[in-house]
Amino acid sequence: MTNDAVVFGMLISILGFVFWSCNSTHPLWRRFYKVVPMLLLCYFLPSLLTLSGIVDPKVSKLYFVASRYLLPASLVLLTISVDLKEVVKLGRKAMIMFLTGTVGVVLGGPIAVLLTSLVKPELVGGAGPEAVWRGLSTVAGSWIGGGANQAAMKEIFQPTDELYSVMVAVDVIVAEVWMLFLLLLVGKAEQVDRFFRADSGAVKTLQKKMEEFSQRTARIPKVSDLMVILAFAFGVVAICHAAADGLAPWISESAPGLSKFSLDSKFFWLIVLATTLGVGLSFTRARELEGPGASKIGTVFIFILVATIGMQMDIAAVFEHPGLFVVGGIWMVFHVGLMFIVAYLIKAPFFFLAVGSKANIGGAASAPVVAAAFHPSLAPVGVLLAVLGYALGTYGAWLCGILMQAVSPS
Repeated sequence: MTNDAVVFGMLISILGFVFWSCNSTHPLWRRFYKVVPMLLLCYFLPSLLTLSGIVDPKVSKLYFVASRYLLPASLVLLTISVDLKEVVKLGRKAMIMFLTGTVGVVLGGPIAVLLTSLVKPELVGGAGPEAVWRGLSTVAGSWIGGGANQAAMKEIFQPTDELYSVMVAVDVIVAEVWMLFLLLLVGKAEQVDRFFRADSGAVKTLQKKMEEFSQRTARIPKVSDLMVILAFAFGVVAICHAAADGLAPWISESAPGLSKFSLDSKFFWLIVLATTLGVGLSFTRARELEGPGASKIGTVFIFILVATIGMQMDIAAVFEHPGLFVVGGIWMVFHVGLMFIVAYLIKAPFFFLAVGSKANIGGAASAPVVAAAFHPSLAPVGVLLAVLGYALGTYGAWLCGILMQAVSPS
């Protein structure tokens, strides 16, 4: 199918089926969703369209539309009601867990390359543009920040297009396997917190205050309410696109050295400006748009993005290049292991571990979804941490790439 109207209809139908079945009272569906996270299906089922050859993600423009229009709009709508003072009260442990996630990616890459080279050096070898470390650097960009940082690594280290396409599959599939386990653990968050001896009081206080605000302002939306919400969302998106179109080229020309921080990326500025303006609006009466459902519309936009990301996932690549997925698996195990060790040592709530990890590995597309899995009112926390990932992504990924180059077999 090359008609995006048809593809979009199939994706929305898949999402509709997942949400319907997830909320069904039928015992079969209830048992199914006790085992399989709903969010995982929102990624996995669209990938079957690609695996079966029904859809070619390289032809479809839906991901571009979702990431450039719907993602920034959702960031505005998810942050417009955020209580920033209460988020700040979450304290240093939230920031420590986020930075631990970044360190886990930066160090995990070269460790995975080094360990693999001891057993099978040709798997992580290569020369010139075909050197495997060059492709892995793009995974680091995605896992610390997101798509903009991944693209920046591709431009900096210049792997071949064939190598890059395989690395996209490694990126998405390994990250989603971790997402699966993460979502399974969300249901056991209280047990994990007891194991960590963590006090999740600050998280519960924020959740309660955000929930109370939502209930206090809730009302049945009128058409006029929905139009005003969309006006704020896409009006801000328009402003952000206009500003990014000017800022990125200007920085590229006047201060090219800043490219390693992604400051010459239009997508970087689009995400940062959308989040910043959304938070800014939370200090105004626009915050009351949460009443008629601003965050609900933002969540719909996020799930459409999730479906388009799933469509990019080529499951067949696992069988074509199994060795590279082993490298990615070792890398992810190091990241996850470090997160659990640090969380245990500082007695951090599991919420901080989960959102801190996904703010790196997944960014703005995944972190708010994982935060919302704990409670819908916590989605803005994921958004704010994800923005830090975009800011650090290219620099951290560049350092990771250099370290992988240093340990790669010549």
